[in-house]
Amino acid sequence: MLLVLKAAIPAGTPLLYGTLGEVTAERSGVLNLGVEGMMIVGAVTAFGVTHTTGNIWFGLAAAALAGSLLALVHAFASITLRVNQVVSGLALTMLGQGLSGLVGKRFIGMPPRVRLSPLSMSGLSDLPIIGPLFFRYDPMVYLAIILAFVLWFTMYKTRWGITLRSVGESPATADALGVNVFLVRYLAVFFGGLMAGLGGAYLSVVYTTAWIEGMTAGAGWIVIALTIFAMWDPARAMLGAYLFGGVRVLQYRLQPLGISPNLLNMLPFIFTILVLMLSTGEVMRRRVGAPAALMQPYAREER
Repeated sequence: MLLVLKAAIPAGTPLLYGTLGEVTAERSGVLNLGVEGMMIVGAVTAFGVTHTTGNIWFGLAAAALAGSLLALVHAFASITLRVNQVVSGLALTMLGQGLSGLVGKRFIGMPPRVRLSPLSMSGLSDLPIIGPLFFRYDPMVYLAIILAFVLWFTMYKTRWGITLRSVGESPATADALGVNVFLVRYLAVFFGGLMAGLGGAYLSVVYTTAWIEGMTAGAGWIVIALTIFAMWDPARAMLGAYLFGGVRVLQYRLQPLGISPNLLNMLPFIFTILVLMLSTGEVMRRRVGAPAALMQPYAREER
């Protein structure tokens, strides 16, 4: 049990990065279905830059930049041009998968040049049970946890958080109060892409330390479901990400017991479908705290 819990945290970390970004974007009223594409582009960018430079931090920074640039395309289409957000997001997912396949061909089968070592916490990491469970992870795991709490505090305890949520609830009212709705939405979508890029980068340069075509394997879609599961709350996103991480880890733990690997592979997606089905109705969406103006483009002249 302890091994499953310990493995669930790194397995859920890429999902946590993506979900924190998606929570922020959706809180501003913009649905981003391009997370899968941004994550896979982040993964190939991180591996390519890390392999070329020999510096994993350069790879992570490049992945964040790649994800955020792709997100700006979605922001321009959905906020400025007011294109249907679902169509724009799906197009970016397909674009990201195509780009990653094209760019990543040369990296398939290449070994990693560097690895990200776990943080050394002398004393704490040697504690029984607590040590291996909480104090033996790489820095990106702790960064994700810190970001979750910082984002929660920012969203609920600061003026910026109130502004973000007001734009997602009623952009016309926020605009009337002097808030630049377009700027807030652009920044939120940009941040969402940055986090998706980091999530993908974690997969290729930290978790698996290899580039495999299609390696995100639907993680971006799980992020969409996790955002609803977390009720658009960064703290709950952390719980959900590690829960999904645990489900993924169980796939490998249960196979020796004779349970079909195909059935186990479906578990995260069955969970994803159930979450999406339960949140489809408008009444249910309101009950779980969906932003009222989610997916609604805003035009000042229609105010």
